[in-house]
Amino acid sequence: MKGIWSRLLCSGLFCIAATIGKANALQPAADTSGAKPAVTVTDCKQCIVLAEQLYNRAAIADISTQQIIWEWRPEQSNVKPAHVKWFSNTSDVKPVYNGKYLLVTASGGGVALVRIADKKTVFYAYAGGNTHSAELLPDGNIVSASSTGNYLTLFKVDTTLAPEQVYHRNYTVAFGHNVVWDQQHQLLWTAAMNKLLTFTYNFSCTQPALTLGDSVTLPGTEAHDLFPVYGKNDLWLTNTTNVYTINTDTKQLTQANVLQVNIKSVSSADAAWPVIVIRPKTSWWTDEVLDAKGNTVFRQSGLKIYKARWFINNAFSYPEAHTITQCR
Repeated sequence: MKGIWSRLLCSGLFCIAATIGKANALQPAADTSGAKPAVTVTDCKQCIVLAEQLYNRAAIADISTQQIIWEWRPEQSNVKPAHVKWFSNTSDVKPVYNGKYLLVTASGGGVALVRIADKKTVFYAYAGGNTHSAELLPDGNIVSASSTGNYLTLFKVDTTLAPEQVYHRNYTVAFGHNVVWDQQHQLLWTAAMNKLLTFTYNFSCTQPALTLGDSVTLPGTEAHDLFPVYGKNDLWLTNTTNVYTINTDTKQLTQANVLQVNIKSVSSADAAWPVIVIRPKTSWWTDEVLDAKGNTVFRQSGLKIYKARWFINNAFSYPEAHTITQCR
């Protein structure tokens, strides 16, 4: 079997089929009026995850039918009513734990780990400071990045505690917008304004902590998205003017062959699938997902999409067999 996956990604109550569609399945403005929407995520052969701000939700969309087939809204979940405001303006959604969960952040300050099978919010907490992204550490703890507050927040994930009781610790970084775990180098990466920073992690269950490592000056300013390049030990980097790839061995940057200006997110997959980007139409959102050349991959008029990512496994950050865990 060829393509982006060569196995089934099982998800508790269901499995994600490990096949891909043909490259020509992605046609701008395709007529999908006769296509039946996928009933569940299991049926979707080519899906994307969306940080969608019209409804303050995390969503999964089926490319072939141009339909949203799954969504998580905090007010419809087990998030306490007093905490729903933490999840205003969804800012990032990352598939984790072999496609069984989504890691969700919002500009309202919320960070959540959501189980796809039943939409349960298994863990959530408050980072504040205009939270823009988050990452899983190998022991199950979570790090988030907040832009207005200019910090990373390290959370000890304990599902037995109330959100206000969760251990957390902040680390100053300028314009915190992104964070990525690198399992090969055992480093946490973040692009902070015009600096590429690395942190090491102490793997302590009682007192988890990060330690600042290298700092490399980046071109441009206001670094925004940092995300793994599929199948490589490289990272995508976007800022106000350009999109780059970063070699994590040499820390060298190369300008990417994609749309360049004001790109909020970028995501790649197998070569048969296009690189997808988000370029705002109004303020910081858009109603469509584009490929590297600006062609429409997904569109629903009126949506406020902030970021989009392929719904695939992230081998750069996580092991092949990745099950939910808590540091004990």
